[in-house]
Amino acid sequence: MTELPRRAVQRTARLAALPLGYAGRTALGFGKRIGGAPADTVLTEVQQRTAEQLFRTLGELKGGAMKVGQAMSIFEAALPEELAAPYREQLTRLQDSAPPMPTITVRQILTEQLGDDWAGHLLDLDPMPAAAASIGQVHKARWRDDTGERDVAVKVQYPGAAAALRSDLRQLSRLARSIGPMMPGIDVRALVTELQERTVEELDYTLEAQAQAAFAAEYLDDPDIVVPDVVAHSEKVLVTEWMESAGSLAQVIRAGTQAERDHYGGQLAHFLFSCPARTGMLHADPHPGNFRLLPAADGGPGRLGVLDFGAVARLPQRELPRTIGALIRIASMDDYDQLVTALRDEGFIRERVRIDADALRSYLGPFIEPAAVEQFTFSREWMQEQFRRINDPRGDAFPVMLRLNLPASYLLIHRTWVGAIGVLSQLGATVPFRALLEESLPGFAG
Repeated sequence: MTELPRRAVQRTARLAALPLGYAGRTALGFGKRIGGAPADTVLTEVQQRTAEQLFRTLGELKGGAMKVGQAMSIFEAALPEELAAPYREQLTRLQDSAPPMPTITVRQILTEQLGDDWAGHLLDLDPMPAAAASIGQVHKARWRDDTGERDVAVKVQYPGAAAALRSDLRQLSRLARSIGPMMPGIDVRALVTELQERTVEELDYTLEAQAQAAFAAEYLDDPDIVVPDVVAHSEKVLVTEWMESAGSLAQVIRAGTQAERDHYGGQLAHFLFSCPARTGMLHADPHPGNFRLLPAADGGPGRLGVLDFGAVARLPQRELPRTIGALIRIASMDDYDQLVTALRDEGFIRERVRIDADALRSYLGPFIEPAAVEQFTFSREWMQEQFRRINDPRGDAFPVMLRLNLPASYLLIHRTWVGAIGVLSQLGATVPFRALLEESLPGFAG
């Protein structure tokens, strides 16, 4: 494969086949059930084959298809265990890898983007990618300039990435209703819409370089967080300092000790809450593959390395809105009459919509629990219970969820936070969440 498959008909056909394949497997499973096969065996077979087709297709197509798959993987902890288990291996694999781009194509792009003399700066370019993601892949190399030599990571955008990304997201938006049953509990349409709004920024590596350089400068010599500095960049090539790591958060999710889960989970939460005030931006792509493990000298848990700054929320006030902290503080004080008024003032409750304070408490109360105690243990069970509760049409929370409005300025912040909580739940991390809010969330401490 020399580039992303760009022909719209080819990509559209493969994406359109996803719900058809799921329907076919479901029908086959029904036939097996009639033939006497145990229901749980049939269900597992259908889910396993669906997971393999869904995430293999999203990964191989890269572009918007893979990006949607990676975004969906963050919410895996919210799925009921009997549904999530067959998906977990495929989800984790998608977070960290994808089929590579040939070396000759990489060299052509480097010449186009960095000029004919690029090889004078980039030495020992490894032909095998160290990582591959939705719109580009990363190679290790040595960089030489007037200051000397150093190891670098060279991120190269796939040919045709822009066209494929936009085409995939349009097609997946049209297919959202039929793909939805393959990942119960996840609003695929809303997810795709939000990704479409970020497309232009993520395709321009110059914008990513500016964001990463700002983060690297702010977190230089930080005791917990490492951000590689930018060495060189163009619109489709980004060269940064190489960061040697022992893997990603996906490994801790899969097989980490409780001490590792708590340690890295605490660092993740601290980074996401502290970076807005320190950089004026929120890192908005919290899937586990973007967070690398940097062991301490004694071999134990060390610092957390952060990658991929293509998706950031640039905050107008250079910090998270104080309204968020104030609303969470009011809710944690159990003053839901005041909270109804505050939510209405901020546009979360529209003018003609009526929401009872007790009904609002029923909906929001469990979500506020992490902020109401000194230590909170996130878990798959907790996350699953919240998704079950708010998606149950017979429950008290469901009608409240339908009546609340999320202002556009909060959409990316909300998705980032939900994604981060999803990762903390996959980790099963115990985190001093209230203290983090008091330290880093404007408006929470009063």
